[in-house]
Amino acid sequence: MYNYMLDTFIAVADCGSFTKAAGHLFISPTAVMKQMNTLEKHLNLTLIERTPSGIRLTEAGAVIYRDAKFMIDYSRKSIAEARAVLQTKSSAFRVGTSLLNPAKPFMDLWNNVNSEFSSYKLHLVPFEDNHEGILREIGFLGEKFDFLIGVCDSRAWLSLCRMLPLGYYKKMVAVPREHRLAKKACIELEDLYGETLMMVKRGDSGTNDFIRNDLTKNHPAIHIEDTPQFYDMSVFNRCAETGNVLLTIECWKDVHPGLVSIPVNWEYRIPYGLLYSLNAPEPVLKFVEAVKKSL
Repeated sequence: MYNYMLDTFIAVADCGSFTKAAGHLFISPTAVMKQMNTLEKHLNLTLIERTPSGIRLTEAGAVIYRDAKFMIDYSRKSIAEARAVLQTKSSAFRVGTSLLNPAKPFMDLWNNVNSEFSSYKLHLVPFEDNHEGILREIGFLGEKFDFLIGVCDSRAWLSLCRMLPLGYYKKMVAVPREHRLAKKACIELEDLYGETLMMVKRGDSGTNDFIRNDLTKNHPAIHIEDTPQFYDMSVFNRCAETGNVLLTIECWKDVHPGLVSIPVNWEYRIPYGLLYSLNAPEPVLKFVEAVKKSL
């Protein structure tokens, strides 16, 4: 119910600069500035004074900052209570689904334990894979949806939710269909020498940081290009447009029709699991326990 740009405003005020706030929120400084301009226009108030050394709050901004966290907390509690009332009338588990985080693996879990939840129905809630907004979606666990199935060793993701590990996906590479490697059944690391490998920038994923360190140390002929911290379709599109190689995973092999995913002769893999709220209600926790027993 509250304007999500209040989260950005709080981050800007706490960090003292657009750039530091952008790093904290995992979005670009330009996106932060646009959100602040939009919020000020929406409120018809000047909240922030821009200075060469950073930013400072105006008197109006200080008032909004003082009350913003209360408004956010009150809004979330109100939504949670409303959903609780709704759930007493119709029990359902809400499962988030997107192109890169499909709900299909959840169905396998559901088929194993649904006899214990015969009064529950499933409701799929679609959301967008947007690298600038995905953390906000993860933050909606417990409000917008109860569960996600996601590839996850992201420190930022795991600070916002709990995860029940389910297994691992193999790391692969994707290339455009006309690429010189596209016809190979399996790729050797030496095949990537001289190529530009696109992968998430360092700092949030232990798995990807390990891979980057290994390649940098032992295979320096592979050039590495940073992508945003979280993939969305823009990353796959860039791979298709540039002819670069993209570090990907086996469950994303059909995401982009212009790309071919190929296994590599390495042991790299990344965990995936069932994501749920830090403050999950009792039915959600019971479902998680049932899944644990069934694994």
